[in-house]
Amino acid sequence: MTTPDIAARRALGACAALVVGALTLTACGGSANATNGDGKDSPKTSTAKIAISAKDGSTSASINATGVKVSDGKLTDVKMTVAGSGQTVAGAISADGSSWKPKQQLDRGTKYEIDATAKDANGRTAAANAIFTTVTSANSFIGTYTPDNGSTVGVGMPVSFTFDKSITDKKAVQSHITVNSSSGQQVVGHWFGDQRLDFRPQDYWKAGSKVTMKIDLDGVQGANGVYGVQKKTVSFTVGRSQVSTVDANTQMMTVVRDGKTIKTVPISAGSAEHTTYNGQMVISEKFVQTRMNGSTVGFGGEYDIPDVPHAMRLSSSGTFIHGNYWYSKGNPPFGRAGTSHGCVGLADVQGAQGDTSAKWFYDNSLVGDVVIVKNSPDTTIAPDNGLNGWNMSWSAWTAGSAS
Repeated sequence: MTTPDIAARRALGACAALVVGALTLTACGGSANATNGDGKDSPKTSTAKIAISAKDGSTSASINATGVKVSDGKLTDVKMTVAGSGQTVAGAISADGSSWKPKQQLDRGTKYEIDATAKDANGRTAAANAIFTTVTSANSFIGTYTPDNGSTVGVGMPVSFTFDKSITDKKAVQSHITVNSSSGQQVVGHWFGDQRLDFRPQDYWKAGSKVTMKIDLDGVQGANGVYGVQKKTVSFTVGRSQVSTVDANTQMMTVVRDGKTIKTVPISAGSAEHTTYNGQMVISEKFVQTRMNGSTVGFGGEYDIPDVPHAMRLSSSGTFIHGNYWYSKGNPPFGRAGTSHGCVGLADVQGAQGDTSAKWFYDNSLVGDVVIVKNSPDTTIAPDNGLNGWNMSWSAWTAGSAS
């Protein structure tokens, strides 16, 4: 930067400084007395104005929106590095020369430096630089969400966010997440405590609809001094409608697809000592084989099965619908008696192979499909125990919205 003392000693070839916001743009012109062909004085500084989105010295810069723009000119070079190490951050200038942005999301809590140059229509150069630090993990929040982008799910699948920090400004956060369906169904958010926000329509999603979720939380204050860092659009498709009803009285399950019964399956629900929850439960995970240890769900050492086949999670507290190969072959319980610790069991074989009821149901189920349990002596499952908000009335659901 040319200082006032140096400028005073230079009558010709002076560099002038143009200040834009907190950034200093420098451009060198010709003689202060130079004239163009018609005898009029020429501007001695570049008309190009560079703006770096992160202010020089800032300590909570965005990890998504940081970039460079120019007006009345074109960018000729932008260099972004990790301050201190000098590690280059890859980026690209747009085809029209008006902007530059990094190729990948920046790291949180990292100091960066940007140096940019541009030229105006007359070839005069302008420059700008900034050193800044991105928002730290301690001062930012992220929401882990389901379902994934591009997935196909069942009609019961809610959009569910779990935030890594407690949210006190729920209205601000919820208002920056929008969920819309091609079916035209109204979608409303509901808060379960300070860290979980689910979205669903009043009734199950319409089969075949496309749901789009826009997350615009970057820079949104969720709590005192804690800001969001996510900005993305996520879309998923709702597949065919499949709702399966387990009757704990008859120990049978009826599978209904698109309004038609396609199979009736014998099952074994919870025993009299360990009953199965009633209510509408959504399949949230699928495992060809998984370990089930009773000590992890309050049953001590009553069981520890390392290879439970065709297991699909119905609750976060440990309720599954799964295959059972350890039943008494001389007295199979399926369709006759409840024998489980609260899960819904189907006949299966060890190794998850073979033509079994459990394999058929597993192969014909999507994450997001609904399994309804009725006529069990147990209570109705809590709406926040898994992705089971359908067990809450619409009026109660909307009452839990912050928007």
